[in-house]
Amino acid sequence: MKLKTIAKCAALGLALSVSSLQAQDSITTKPRLTIGGYGEAVYTRNFYSDNMFRYSHAERYKDAKGHGRIDLPHVVINLSYDFGKGWSMGSEIEFEHGGNEVAMEIEAEETGEFEHEIERGGEVALEQFWIQKSFGKGFNIRMGHIVVPVGQTNNAHLPTEFFTCYRPEGEFNILPCTWHETGISLWGKLGDWRYEAMVIPALNSNMFNNANWVKNGSASGYEFRVANNLAGALRIDNYSIKNFHWGVSGYIGNTFNNDIVTNEFSETSQYKDVKGTVVIGTAEFDYKGHGLVVRGNFDYGYLDDANLISSWNKNQNHQSFSPYPRSLVGEKAIAYGGEIAYDIMHPMHNTGDQKLYLFGRYDYYDSYIPTANALTDYQWTDRHVMTLGVNYYPIKQVVIKAEYAKRFLKEQYNDEPMFSLGVAYSGFFTK
Repeated sequence: MKLKTIAKCAALGLALSVSSLQAQDSITTKPRLTIGGYGEAVYTRNFYSDNMFRYSHAERYKDAKGHGRIDLPHVVINLSYDFGKGWSMGSEIEFEHGGNEVAMEIEAEETGEFEHEIERGGEVALEQFWIQKSFGKGFNIRMGHIVVPVGQTNNAHLPTEFFTCYRPEGEFNILPCTWHETGISLWGKLGDWRYEAMVIPALNSNMFNNANWVKNGSASGYEFRVANNLAGALRIDNYSIKNFHWGVSGYIGNTFNNDIVTNEFSETSQYKDVKGTVVIGTAEFDYKGHGLVVRGNFDYGYLDDANLISSWNKNQNHQSFSPYPRSLVGEKAIAYGGEIAYDIMHPMHNTGDQKLYLFGRYDYYDSYIPTANALTDYQWTDRHVMTLGVNYYPIKQVVIKAEYAKRFLKEQYNDEPMFSLGVAYSGFFTK
């Protein structure tokens, strides 16, 4: 009897042990699918003219009534999967401005003509698609289509991570945003530090212009991304102080002749030694604590051979439907800004995830700083922006935004006030 009892107990113990091991293995190695995303809807009333000659003949549009816009800036679906053993996949499919990335625009300067603006070929954009191998917290390799975290907005571009209805205007108008390229990234966390270094295709100087500096240089009107030249990007972040974070990032790459439209330069050509090297440096910080949020950023960029690239771009003899803006481009660009917000519900109790932020933001940027001997200086690219607004979070993943902003230009131009109302979400649908 005792032997049977002992045997039963042993069998039961073995079964429980095996069951426990199987459960533990399922917890640590079971593949996991995650579905999430974010989206924004914005209404804006601009109290200024959008006429194509509003800068070249500003006096004609001083009393313009303005215009209204309704927009879906970004709607993104995120799918990720953990294969186990350190292998994982991530992807983001983006529907931008309703899903069509080929748009008709009116050029504000030059001839004032209608242009097809091709941000990236196709009706939807694949913002991310990568495979990652993790060797530990301090070292990971990510390969595929990835976000380039140069600048504060590219590093934190979800609509719940900034207060304005649209992404902060300064960085958004001089850098690709959200900047995403196909390449290789090495990243990791070491104590209070995080690093990321990547190799990606260089920007394309044929796409540079006066209004947005190198912003459109990551665009491609083709079914592929030209990569005659490669570039490097680096980001370092520190979290050693409670509630406080600071980070720096940079980019360097040769951008000239990085297109399918190239020229075999002769030894006597003025373009034979042109590289179009772009160097970008950024710094940022943010503080979040006690109901207070404070953020700031600084971005500076330099383009070598800016005059020769401007000459090349202006004189391109391509077909009228080509994606090239044929615009002058500045040697330098700058953007800096900051915002402060306070949650007026913070002193209250039992509010759950609800937050009600009152905020103010200031931005300065100039997308066209020419060389000393440049033929043209576009004064309207020098802008200050003041914004006051409110953000209400009924729950952590949803925000309702309202703001009044005014863009201040130099005295020969008309200032540009605007009001915006938006709603946005960001979160995971499965965990």
